[in-house]
Amino acid sequence: MDQTIIDLYDRFTHGGLERREFLNRLAGMAGGMSAAVVLLPRLENDYDRSGLVSPADARIQTDYVTYPGASGNVRAYHAAPSGAGPFPTVVVIHENRGLNPHIEDVARRAAAAGFWAIAPDALSPLGGTPSDTDEARSRMGRLDAEQTTGDFVAGVTYAKDHAETTGRVGCVGFCWGGAMANRLAVRSPDLAAAVAFYGRQPAAEDVPRIRAALMLHYAGLDTRINAGIEAYEAALGAAEVRYELHMYDGVNHAFHNDTSPARYDEAAARLAWERTIAFFRAELG
Repeated sequence: MDQTIIDLYDRFTHGGLERREFLNRLAGMAGGMSAAVVLLPRLENDYDRSGLVSPADARIQTDYVTYPGASGNVRAYHAAPSGAGPFPTVVVIHENRGLNPHIEDVARRAAAAGFWAIAPDALSPLGGTPSDTDEARSRMGRLDAEQTTGDFVAGVTYAKDHAETTGRVGCVGFCWGGAMANRLAVRSPDLAAAVAFYGRQPAAEDVPRIRAALMLHYAGLDTRINAGIEAYEAALGAAEVRYELHMYDGVNHAFHNDTSPARYDEAAARLAWERTIAFFRAELG
């Protein structure tokens, strides 16, 4: 698919365009509204494609949990290895569409790799994630940033103190969640490791507060997010924060999301996830 179309969709999904304007521009690029309608399913997430680890997989057990957060009770998807713990823990942080089947699948992948995982729903204070992705994205824009960060900090604490965990907690976030993973590294003293997939970077003055080890995954074609890398690396170096950065050339923002057919890159996604699991095993035990 033409990169200008993918860039247009990226702008739309991150709040730069209203849906009507996006569709009109897409029609102009595609040669008409009929062609745009044909293209749209290839751009939008198809959650029927998600499911690398089934909820029925014998290696894991799944349910939903609730924990007290800054905004009130936060609902989260929970996936853990079958059998007796305790297990090291991973908090999985969703994109700007809320807690959806893809992110639940990522939590199951973490559980299948031996980690006790929770995936909190940032939209819990607004009634939870709706099935309509446009509505979910709209609700995400109405969240209070400070309160939402507090909900995820509370999620780290909940995971650390749970009887089934070792108390060693990491987080992994994607897009909006990648930015939150960076923010958690600044805000949560209980966090031992953070992995950010194509996430916006924190302010340079906040970087010295980071105590967690970091792994940063970036997409080579993601100029919007990559613009902040140089300043982030400079701040990390000055603060002597342990980190590793991986750039995946020729791939787009959201390359790890297998429900996004236009942007998913199987080879890069597999490599990034293998690196992530190895990193968590080294840092969390």
